[in-house]
Amino acid sequence: MQKLRRVSSGIEGLDRVLDGGFIEGASYIVQGRPGAGKTILSNQVAFARAAAGAKVLYVTLLAETHERLFQALSTLDFYDGEKVGQHIVYLSVFQALRDEGLGAIVKLLRNETKRHGATLLVFDGLLNARDRADTDLDVKTFVAEIQSQAAFVGCTVLFLTSTRLEDSSPEHTMVDGVIDLSDDLFGVRTMRRLQVRKSRGTGALGGLHQFEISSKGITVYPRLEQAYALSTEGSEPSDKRISTGCADIDLLIEGGFPSGSVTLLAGPAGSGKTTFGLHFLSQGSPQEPALHFGFFETPARLRMKASKLGIHLPPEPSFNVVWNPIAENWLDKLGHQLLDRVRELKVKRLFIDGLGGFERAAIQRERLTEFLSTLANQLRELGVTTVLTWELSEIPTTAVTGPTSQMSAIIDNLILFRQLEKDHDLERTIAVQKMRDSHFVTTTRKLDITDKGLAIGDRLSSRERSGVTANNSDKV
Repeated sequence: MQKLRRVSSGIEGLDRVLDGGFIEGASYIVQGRPGAGKTILSNQVAFARAAAGAKVLYVTLLAETHERLFQALSTLDFYDGEKVGQHIVYLSVFQALRDEGLGAIVKLLRNETKRHGATLLVFDGLLNARDRADTDLDVKTFVAEIQSQAAFVGCTVLFLTSTRLEDSSPEHTMVDGVIDLSDDLFGVRTMRRLQVRKSRGTGALGGLHQFEISSKGITVYPRLEQAYALSTEGSEPSDKRISTGCADIDLLIEGGFPSGSVTLLAGPAGSGKTTFGLHFLSQGSPQEPALHFGFFETPARLRMKASKLGIHLPPEPSFNVVWNPIAENWLDKLGHQLLDRVRELKVKRLFIDGLGGFERAAIQRERLTEFLSTLANQLRELGVTTVLTWELSEIPTTAVTGPTSQMSAIIDNLILFRQLEKDHDLERTIAVQKMRDSHFVTTTRKLDITDKGLAIGDRLSSRERSGVTANNSDKV
């Protein structure tokens, strides 16, 4: 099977959505209302192509000069003023359109593309050209003549328009691809999303994909469950056991967690979940690098907490922290950030504290099942032993629910933490409720947090167990 030659956009996430980048010599419409990010995206692509040694012709239908454009672009990391005029030529054809019409524009672009040897043509102002046309046939003719000439010399074309064209519009029928940029309001938050609405001859990732605009330009985060739907990377399953870092807990689960498994720690605040995670991370080493991925505690506070508990966290690179304070986080950005760091640091021990950070980042909560399932599967395939936390209500109830009703199917192991009231004091307990394909001690044990971390006590008496019997049938 013959593969079409690709041109990288210079935006890794966009290339992934486009199944490898733009098709060489193909034409695309990039559409979206003003402020959606079309100009930044097209210029980022232009400067990436220029950095690779290509020649770019950037044509606008603006009445004003390009000085204001350069002023805005100069605040972005990808902008390189030395490329302007040499590798990227900016050309305004507003006057030619006004005085001579669409035919003159086609002729001008043919000559300029050939003169500069351009392999990327950006045409900013398709809406203006459309308004200048008398009929739909004129629009088709204009687009067809530009793209046929560009394709003849192997030049890829991006048509920018500040309106969302209908799928049946003459422009849509002529081009090879349509990329739609949008920014939608969810409550008080704005989310930028990208969709490939048309992709002729290639398997682009479908649906909506988050992106953000920062000083780096545009960063695209392909929807996680779509990006890894056909993932082929993976490690062989292992029967190796991974110590929790707490000998008492290891005794309850036959020496530790199965390598590459996903474990959920569920319990109320203060019940010992984070302390458990610190024990687990303390076993990080050059052979088993450990990563703390959290939302609540800074790296400095985390190390201070471990020190007070008598838990010694290893130095970098055996142990690292990624902290995303609860703010306007985005679900796919968090997922890609996590997986990228796991690969970069070759992480084998991962502690995610806690799943509530992902839940709050999910604008569409119904996605959580697919998202968390995909994330868990990727971590297993990368050979990572993962521990997650999920905070329950302070007062135990008979309904323990995770961030999704399918959480039990997603995880391999479940450890439940409780705080029971006894003589007006709170008593902590720990119970292993699930170990997939593995034996474990089923009794509920007393739990204490000491100056040396977690300490596992005796099993609860019959009378004490009666206070938690109803809770032992909880479902996650």
